[in-house]
Amino acid sequence: RISINVELPTDPGLARLAPDKNAARIEGAMGHIGSAIDEARDARKRFRHAPRFAPAGQSTQMIVGADGANDIAIIQRASSLYGRFGLRRVYYSSFSPIPDASAILPLKRPPLIREHRLYQSDWLMRFYGYKPAEVMQATEADGNLPLDIDPKLAWALKFREQFPVDVNRVTKEQLLRVPGLGVKAVGKILASRRHRNLRLDDVARLTLSVTKVRPFICTVDW
Repeated sequence: RISINVELPTDPGLARLAPDKNAARIEGAMGHIGSAIDEARDARKRFRHAPRFAPAGQSTQMIVGADGANDIAIIQRASSLYGRFGLRRVYYSSFSPIPDASAILPLKRPPLIREHRLYQSDWLMRFYGYKPAEVMQATEADGNLPLDIDPKLAWALKFREQFPVDVNRVTKEQLLRVPGLGVKAVGKILASRRHRNLRLDDVARLTLSVTKVRPFICTVDW
């Protein structure tokens, strides 16, 4: 895998904190790598011994908390890069101050949990079917994801009218929006309900924490 790091989520932030880097040049390099990956993949379909090029795709990294960009700006940037360049991963790294650094840098690092929440939001877009705009709906008034609860739960609490859902009837997409249900648990529920209607105890056996799931679902006996 090849990583070309955008470093900061916004062009003004990059110009201010890393003026030796150029946003257009970074994205141009991403586009070049993406084309090379596509060409190599096509060549291997036609020629068995064609050389492999970046078989794991490309990724990038953004520093969180070095500039004033909020989580909405970071999510927008990440979703744009996923869509335009087919990135496999966007990595988030909390800013960490060092002694005698530039005066324009902040003096303290952001809460590490913020980095974790951004990774969770990233997974919602990549594996749970959330659109970027929906993930942004989970943010608070300042445009940042809440630190005390995960973004999936934050979204569900803002859209309570969509819950509870009947685990025996709803679609896979609806189950993936239930707080506490991961991709594997949803797969187990879908497989199990083909044979019989599920009760709350059945869901408990298929999930890690039925306590978190219970307020958002209906079963035969719940």
